[in-house]
Amino acid sequence: MSIKDLEIDKDMHSIETDNNKTIFHPVENYNPSHNKSISLEIASIFGILVLVFIVLLMLAFFIFAFLNNKNENIISGIHIKGIDVSNLSIDEAKEKVQNYINENLPENINLIHNDYETSIPMSALNVNFDIDSAVNQAYSIGKSGNMIENGFTALKTLISNIDIEPNLSLDEEQLQIALNDISSKLPDTVIESGYYIDGSNLIVTKGSEGNVVDVNQMCAYIKNGILNLTLKNRTLEIATVIKQPSEINIDKIYNELYKEPVDAYYTQEPYAVYPSENGLDFAISLDEAKSMLLEEQDEYTIPLKTLYPNVTTNMIGTEAFPDLLSTYSTRYSTRDRDRTTNLQLAASKINGTVLMPGETFSYNQVVGERTISAGYKEAPIYVSGEVVDGLGGGICQITSTLYNAVLYANLEIVERSNHQFVPSYVTASRDATVVYGSIDFKFKNNREYPIKLVCSVSGGIAKFEIYGLKTNNEYEVEISSYVTGSTATSTYSEAYRILKQNGQVVRTELLSKDTYKRH
Repeated sequence: MSIKDLEIDKDMHSIETDNNKTIFHPVENYNPSHNKSISLEIASIFGILVLVFIVLLMLAFFIFAFLNNKNENIISGIHIKGIDVSNLSIDEAKEKVQNYINENLPENINLIHNDYETSIPMSALNVNFDIDSAVNQAYSIGKSGNMIENGFTALKTLISNIDIEPNLSLDEEQLQIALNDISSKLPDTVIESGYYIDGSNLIVTKGSEGNVVDVNQMCAYIKNGILNLTLKNRTLEIATVIKQPSEINIDKIYNELYKEPVDAYYTQEPYAVYPSENGLDFAISLDEAKSMLLEEQDEYTIPLKTLYPNVTTNMIGTEAFPDLLSTYSTRYSTRDRDRTTNLQLAASKINGTVLMPGETFSYNQVVGERTISAGYKEAPIYVSGEVVDGLGGGICQITSTLYNAVLYANLEIVERSNHQFVPSYVTASRDATVVYGSIDFKFKNNREYPIKLVCSVSGGIAKFEIYGLKTNNEYEVEISSYVTGSTATSTYSEAYRILKQNGQVVRTELLSKDTYKRH
């Protein structure tokens, strides 16, 4: 019988092979449930170990969660702008992050374009990182749920970390303004077409191409640098683009320049004086001006003309200036015809002048240069201590008369000089001299309403009257002048303006301290 034909119970017998013989030995005391019992015992031990591990793990988690729930600081694993703020209080975290940002922000944003260097002060941009909100957000992580939820959040944060980016705010409008200003100052910036008035001509200039700052790109570049704190100790290359100048638009220039004259007028209810205004226009037609631009030139000259109003401010009658504010007069000799002519010419230039509130009167500007073509005559003047004939001699009497009228009207003296010698028509420190091109007499209308100067030279009397509208706080004005001393060669004097109300002195004002040569 072959082995194949044998049925062998391997669980019941052992097999031994000897000298090509197979011998079967029955297994003594064999128990089929023994191995199963061992397996079950091992499984039980493993299960107990797993359970113990889970219990320990849960216990550890509950301890972790409990401790986390008691934590009054920011939990571990939290960063703000890359700065670790784990286990810090709110105030400590704010201070740490703020110090880091301050240390890494430059005082100025340095910029360069070829050889041109400039900068934008950081203080001008009102840069602000919202650190408070970022720290509050960091503090709230792991504290918004129950103990278990907070524990899981804290565990997750500890493993994976969280980085909070504070919100950045800055004055973008101011940044754009600064960049546009830099753009206009680039050495190779675009030169725009433009125009200006030179005397009675309009000068139109043709522009040329150049570089301008790419404002949008630079704004984004700078904001990104501030956000990432990468601008300190750096100089940024200015991003530029080539720009062509605007074409000359003569229609636009004409519309901006053309002005209709405005007639002067006044109203009584409420009281107001509206001064006249001169207009302006091309002295050639608009088509002629356009034809000039067809020629290739760097600049073009277009003649202008002034358009005068029908009613000037000086034409408004005294009814628009109802109150006499002050008057002053001096005497002159009618026998000196040339001198009288000079007085009348100067007075005629001033007569009717209206000054609006805040406007300054200049004697030389109003009267103009004293020339033969203007009609002035030779008359006695002082030159180097001697009396000689000079063109326009005598007109300082008009200046001095006006000066005193101005003082009594309590107007502000801007510029005044005394003569070399005390003149015959006023006392010391009550005069005012003028020399065209060097010495002027100026005063300012510091009243609430316009004033009008009325001047006459007739019958040996030079007289000034100043009209306007009196107010409730008018002063009674007194002028006090006197000689304070003298030497063999000089006379010294002073003048004061005394302001009174209801007969009581309110203020005393020193007008001048003067020195005159003695004859």
